[in-house]
Amino acid sequence: MTEADGKRVVSRNKKARHEYEVLETYEAGLVLRGPEVKSVREGKVAFQDSFARLENGEVWLYNLHIGPYEPAQRWNVEPTRPRKLLLQKAEIRRLLGRVEEKGLTLVPLDLYFRRGYAKVTLALARGRKAHDRREELRRRELEREVRRTLRST
Repeated sequence: MTEADGKRVVSRNKKARHEYEVLETYEAGLVLRGPEVKSVREGKVAFQDSFARLENGEVWLYNLHIGPYEPAQRWNVEPTRPRKLLLQKAEIRRLLGRVEEKGLTLVPLDLYFRRGYAKVTLALARGRKAHDRREELRRRELEREVRRTLRST
């Protein structure tokens, strides 16, 4: 998937927007080892249960599964190892204050390449309750119905 701004999306976290209410988004660089880059380019990425955490003034991404790159078997690393995210100091300070608020978490939304560099869209999000999710689905369904009726007339 290529977008107008030179961004090639490799993978999206589809469950994140369903399970969380996104308040703010940030673009963060992702520190990868050599074979991991090739695996990401092949799309061997799974976001299942991945999240980010602030530790010692740095942001780390946990549980992002990047499958091993077969031709580089000797140099492959653990698929779910913690990976460092690159953000500006001001963004990290802002996140530090916000994440301490009750119920807010950092969730990756998508992984993409921009000008050859691996990037992650990181969202400051609040978890949704089951009834909130059902409400959201009902609201979307109503909007779809309205669009259909407008299109048919």
